[in-house]
Amino acid sequence: MQDFYNSDAMITAAYVIAAVLFILSLRGLSSQETARRGNLYGIIGMAIAIGATLANNPDAAITTTLANNPDAAVAHAAAAATRGGFHALLFGAIFVGAVVGSIMAARVAMTGMPELVALLHSFVGLAAVLVGYSLDLKTQHSLAHRIEIYIDVWIGAITTTGSVLAFLKLRGSVSGKPLLLPARHFLNLAMLAGSLVCAFYYAKTNNQIALEIGTAIACVLGVHLVAAIGGADMPVVVSMLNSYSGWTASAAGFMLGNDLLIIVGALVGSSGAILSYIMCKAMNRSIWNVIFGGFGAAPPKSAGGPAQPQGEVQEIVANELADQLKEAKSVVIVPGYGMAVGRAQHAVRELTEVLRKRGTTVRFAIHPVAGRLPGHMNVLLAEANVPYDIVLEMDEINDDLPATDIVMVIGANDIVNPAAEDDPSSPIAGMPVLQVWKSKLVIVNKRGRAAGYAGIDNPLFYKPNTKMLFGDAKDAVEKVVAALKS
Repeated sequence: MQDFYNSDAMITAAYVIAAVLFILSLRGLSSQETARRGNLYGIIGMAIAIGATLANNPDAAITTTLANNPDAAVAHAAAAATRGGFHALLFGAIFVGAVVGSIMAARVAMTGMPELVALLHSFVGLAAVLVGYSLDLKTQHSLAHRIEIYIDVWIGAITTTGSVLAFLKLRGSVSGKPLLLPARHFLNLAMLAGSLVCAFYYAKTNNQIALEIGTAIACVLGVHLVAAIGGADMPVVVSMLNSYSGWTASAAGFMLGNDLLIIVGALVGSSGAILSYIMCKAMNRSIWNVIFGGFGAAPPKSAGGPAQPQGEVQEIVANELADQLKEAKSVVIVPGYGMAVGRAQHAVRELTEVLRKRGTTVRFAIHPVAGRLPGHMNVLLAEANVPYDIVLEMDEINDDLPATDIVMVIGANDIVNPAAEDDPSSPIAGMPVLQVWKSKLVIVNKRGRAAGYAGIDNPLFYKPNTKMLFGDAKDAVEKVVAALKS
């Protein structure tokens, strides 16, 4: 029995159980109702995976130790010391990582979650690069193994630098405007060709210089691909980087001969790619546009030039809005990144409760790329305990907007911009948007008159059935709630 617990069969069984739990975790994360259970499955699966790794002895190091000590007693003592040192290093790394991760999780606000996710993707890529180099320095490898090392390091380098730049863009340290260099597609192709040449030379000669040059090219390529993506497409970029990190982990699994890492990496990579495709479809973007950095990003020019907004902005104050809400029978709330910045989700939930107690039908309309992270608004509303059954996706609620009395847009801009449908010269032309302007009254809450994250003016603000409620989202909604209660 003891032999079984230390056998490869036991390790394999643990890996299979962990893999199943990871699949169930992804399934659970597909909806708010099962998200907690999905997270729990993932935690248990990771605990089993770490336990199996600890039980899997560092065979190569122990074999070397035994071979170098002809005396059996001395050899086994040395092997035990080697195993103990390995476990001590592993436990130390886990402890340090747990402390750093706990501090980051405790300190980050929901507004900082998108950039944190992007930064964490860079850790995956960097780990793959470092592991690849450590294996390359260790011993001579077969042709297949060298190919695995190069692919792992190359994808990891792209993921690392691309994720760091995405982090800086989302944080605001770097402009969200796309950097469209002349002949950028030729530059991408040249870097890809250079990478293939380095891969061929490294695989044939095992020359580390080729691996280093290929890594440098991949780092530049990662920066260039993400730099060419505009602010409006950043949620898709985060999702795509998530996919890259998964494929990086899967490549590392082949490199290390670890079946579980291959499975987990493939799960993350494929799910991230599928999510990116869904989001691109929701934005009328080509998936190749995201992958190749702005390919085909330029919209067609209209003959008369960009449409100019007409009319004046109409303002409304909290008391007036409360009076309008008292008369409304149906209200739809459209949350955006401004709600996250103002941390207004709890105030919005209180507004929802007050209106529903008065008999008003209240629902939420969620655009697939609202916020700066896939599912950003869903997470915020779930945190505030907004009932799941009144949170609807764009396709589920767009047809109901013409019959809606009031639509409240809280901190959203580009996802409700009619220029996507009316102005062929707009950078977001063709992007499906929430058609809030078709409702009887639109209330837009913004802190100021500035354009949204994509830097595009919004003709919605000037429509005759639109009124602007200026101010911080939390403060503005709380004033409306207070007026309703009075």
